[in-house]
This record gives sequence, structure tokens and C-alpha cells, in this order.
Amino acid sequence: MAEPTFPRLPLDDPTLADRHLLALPAGIEPEEVEVLAASRFRTVGWEDVTPETTTRTGMMPAVTAAFGIRTVGRRAPRVRALRLARLSRLAGPYSIEAQDAVALGLPASSVMVWVLEAPRERGERPWPGGDREGLKRAFPDGLPVREEERVLRWLVATARRLCGAVRTQTGVVLTPDPDAATDLTVLTDRWLEPADVLALVQRVQPRAYLSVATPGSWTGPTVLAGRGSQGAVGGSPEAGGSGLRAALEQHGVVDPDDRRRLMAEADAFDELMLAAPPPAEAFGVLVDLGVDGMLAVEVAACEQLPPLMEGLPWTKDGVVAYRVRWEPFEIDQIEQEKPSLGHRVARSRSAPLVAGVAKVLQAAVGGEIADEADFLVDPADL
Repeated sequence: MAEPTFPRLPLDDPTLADRHLLALPAGIEPEEVEVLAASRFRTVGWEDVTPETTTRTGMMPAVTAAFGIRTVGRRAPRVRALRLARLSRLAGPYSIEAQDAVALGLPASSVMVWVLEAPRERGERPWPGGDREGLKRAFPDGLPVREEERVLRWLVATARRLCGAVRTQTGVVLTPDPDAATDLTVLTDRWLEPADVLALVQRVQPRAYLSVATPGSWTGPTVLAGRGSQGAVGGSPEAGGSGLRAALEQHGVVDPDDRRRLMAEADAFDELMLAAPPPAEAFGVLVDLGVDGMLAVEVAACEQLPPLMEGLPWTKDGVVAYRVRWEPFEIDQIEQEKPSLGHRVARSRSAPLVAGVAKVLQAAVGGEIADEADFLVDPADL
């Protein structure tokens, strides 16, 4: 009988019940888990874990002692742990049989299990509302906080990316839907002007349009209530309800001559800004998907890079983020662990559109594509 590639999950270990478990299907290499960890944490590195002594039959010591089996000691395959944070690490991988996975509530397709060693840090009871990851269901007495929350959310994101499941310390099993993650972000050092981005998006979505107003004829400064400024439609400085007039009077500018002068200066400044607006620092492109909602492309400077990309030569002078998002008609459904059938149907039609726009943008500006969890995506896989 061939030796297992990985040591068996120590089901008789009493500490196992106090751990969060990450279960994965066949075909996943440990290096894939390492890359996903490095996409979220900066202190990722492998550490050796002292292997258990097992019998020739492969049973754990506690099992052989209970049944009086004479052992011939050998060393189990080496187990390593992936350091995630100061107090947290992921030990494994361990192998698991289908019947043992089912007994733990995990999918029968699970062949690999990782054991999370992390501090137990709980906060307040969860508030009512959305529970996309299922954490409120798993921790009704107090949600994880601080480091436990960070590593547990990464565990759930990893399970979603790799089609796995998470068994929490409370015994609740979370099986995140891989299809629930639709949004993508192109990270690059190249800035494109709004018209150029619009042209690219229109290659795959001809109905796309800029979400900002197109500069046109001057109609006067915007007011908060009514249209009482000079040049505004149907208004004059004396029109009641003008937000500008109220502001002037609030600051003691009640003299008619001073008020007219200040409003004229405001008109001139706003007209100048419309005639020669400053370069855009952020903008958006929208696509109306009808009953399926909206597709939005948001362009702005990237404020925080995935740790895996920090230190790359092309990121040192700043990175631009082209975020491609799907906004469903019923926005609250995004935060549901099990959304409605209508939401899932709309999502299945919209996700390929998001991927198509992201691929076109990345082909034009280069860089990398990241998913909602900041995990990098190969454009060929979209």
C-alpha cells in the first residue's frame, strides 16, 4: 500500500475541536495556498511542525494505546505550517478520507485539510443584516475580532477561490459560493483619460457611458435649494430659497451690493472651471444592464496594494486601479449568504460581462488583475 502524500488529519487530537479547518478538494497544491496567503499577509513563511510518531498501521499513538496494539515506531511525513500573522499559522496540509470529512460536516470531495492555529478573540453579538460569509451564523454569541477575524476572513476567501469549505471552531461549516465573487480590479501604472476608458469599454459594451456630466453651456453655479443665482434658469439673486443667498446671509453678507458682487465672482469662477476643468483624478463608466442591474468601472489611484505586489519596480511610483463592479438591481442580495434565484440568474449573466471588460482594460494598460479578495487572477482564466 502506497504511503499517503500528506499525513492523516489527527482526528483524535483533542485540540482539533478548538481550531478552524480549511478543507480543499483534489488538485490543489500547497504552493497555491501560500500564494493566496502572501496576497493578504506580509509575514508569510513556512515553519516546521514537529511530526507525530505513528505506527506501521498508520494509526495515531492514542488509538494504538487504547487498543493495546504493539507499535513499531516510524516518523510520519513532515508537516509544515504557514505563518500568517504574529499569533496565527496554518498547519498542514493533512489528508482526510471521505467518510471522515462527512463526519466533520465537510464536503465529501475534501481530500486536504489545513488547521488554523489562531488566538480566540471575540467581540459583540452580531447585528441583524447581511451575512455573506456566514460568520454571523457561525458565531451568534460574539463575532471574531482583531487577528482572528482577519485570518478567518482570509480562510473563507481562500475556500471561495479554491472551491473548498471552512469548518469553524463552533462546528458550523461554511461553504462559500465561488460564483458570488464577480468584481475584478485591474492594477497598473498607466493612467487613461475618461474618453479612452469609455472607448475601451464600448468595445465589449456599446451602451457604456461616462458617469460624469459632459461640460456644456454655462447655466450658473449650483445652489442647494432652488435656482436663485444669476444666470440660473428662472432665477435672480433675490429669488427665495437660494442656497447661496442663505449662505451669504448666514455669514453676515446682507448688503445687496456685496451680495451681487460675490455672486458675480462665484459665477465667473464656476464658468472658468467648466471652460478649463482640472484633470480628472477619478471617474466612472456605467453600463445599464436592465433588469440585471448596472456594470460600473471606477478609475482612481490605488490606496492599498495587495502585499504580493508591494515592492515591484512598476508599483513604486503609484498604481491606478480600474475597478469593474456589478451592482445588482436588489443591492441587498449581495450580502446574503444564500441569495435569491433571481439574483443568481442575474449574476450568472453579468459575471462574464465584468470579466470581458476587465480583460479588455488589462490588455490595454497592462498590470495585474485582482479579484474581490485581492487574489491575483490570470487573464487566461477569465
